[in-house]
Amino acid sequence: MSRLLSHLGPGLPILAAPMSGGPSTPALVTAAARAGGLGFLAAGYKTPKTLAEQVRTVRADGVPFGVNVFVPNPVSVSAEDYRDYVRAIRPEATLYGLRLPDGEPVEDDDHWRDKIDLLLADPVPVVSFTFGLPGRSVVAELRRAGTVVVQTVTSADEARGAAGIGVDAVVVQASAAGGHSATFTPAHPPGAVPLPELISRVRGAVPLPVIAAGGLGGPAGVAGVLAAGAEAAMIGTALLRTEESGASAPHKAALADPAFDTTVITRAFTGRPARALRNHFVERYDHVAPVGYPALHHLTGPLRKAATAAGDTRLMHLWAGTGHRHARTEPAARTFARLAGGL
Repeated sequence: MSRLLSHLGPGLPILAAPMSGGPSTPALVTAAARAGGLGFLAAGYKTPKTLAEQVRTVRADGVPFGVNVFVPNPVSVSAEDYRDYVRAIRPEATLYGLRLPDGEPVEDDDHWRDKIDLLLADPVPVVSFTFGLPGRSVVAELRRAGTVVVQTVTSADEARGAAGIGVDAVVVQASAAGGHSATFTPAHPPGAVPLPELISRVRGAVPLPVIAAGGLGGPAGVAGVLAAGAEAAMIGTALLRTEESGASAPHKAALADPAFDTTVITRAFTGRPARALRNHFVERYDHVAPVGYPALHHLTGPLRKAATAAGDTRLMHLWAGTGHRHARTEPAARTFARLAGGL
């Protein structure tokens, strides 16, 4: 672990990735820290009130931790394309008695300013940003408050932009990662560059500490990215089936189900590229889904929630990285110990 992050307390160069939508519970964040690593709360899709409550919960446990925030980077969708997609997926919604909206796409900024104000008023050890750059002034304010600022990037060009606004470190995310790509350009997602090569490109572009993420499920992968020059490895999918994870029971089961043997990058669920297990919804709608975030996220949200409650993995967003078969039902501490076995 770099000297930049070592003062936060991690003994292992392994971090628990922020996973929005429920998996990154305070219990998982605390477990990561007690296992010798560092965990992140996911601010994405939470209200500022819920985020504040989770910050208080983890802080009460007396462990170092971070918070990840989505930077507003909307991709507009035309009204015509939006309505076409509504019509396309309406039969699935009808199965659950849902009435999809006929109006204009819903756009929002995920309570951006309120979350930044919260993190300035009640500083946390680390704040990371995803989907775009937060702006130099936001970075400067957080650093003055004593917070280490980290930016998630998917290319050397994005890393240069991050360095330009004064962040302390970068998370280098490869396309093998589960869930949303952190790319700044979701309409033109990055290609499939192997993580060690991506680390090399970023290290050659900026003099910042690198944290590697994407497809890391076993000890060899963790050791490999450290050997490639990363100062820490960030894991996400490998923690989804742990006892402390807040992932739904159907999602946890699907990760180990032989019927789900492939992951793909799709925009069918949210209008933004994300890696998931291939299922019925992906197969049927990915080729007709427009780019449009967060509009498609809001459109499909009620259907995904209903499908999850019913255990219907045909229609759920089963986020998963390429290393999803490494995810096990066990305490998070055991996962950390297993992934550190090659160090």
